[in-house]
Amino acid sequence: METNKQDSATIRQALEDYYFKGIYEGDIDVLGNIFNKGTLLFGDVKGQPYAKTLDQYLDGVAHRQSPKDSGKPFKGTILAIDVVNSIAVAKVHVKMYEFNYDEFLSFHKISGKWVIVNKMISDVAE
Repeated sequence: METNKQDSATIRQALEDYYFKGIYEGDIDVLGNIFNKGTLLFGDVKGQPYAKTLDQYLDGVAHRQSPKDSGKPFKGTILAIDVVNSIAVAKVHVKMYEFNYDEFLSFHKISGKWVIVNKMISDVAE
């Protein structure tokens, strides 16, 4: 049980330091620290299907105005983290621009480091 608490704390810190910070600043180098290279992203945005590779996602982040540069509010909230051995799922909420995303981020501990291996999102009403 102690390992799960430590792993959960490590994932929480990585979400704050890399995931939320990278999205907010539009920094794909920071985001790259938390994603596994083969990560796939799926879900729906404004009712439309959403499917991207990690490279497509990072390219989009690199070529949009970041929430930081826009001066518009941004909020990333960790709702839950569930760890089982070397796998974990984090449920987070991201508010940026006119979007409210509920996200499920699948993690795997690879070579001692927790990385996102799958991202699922849905744009939800406030």
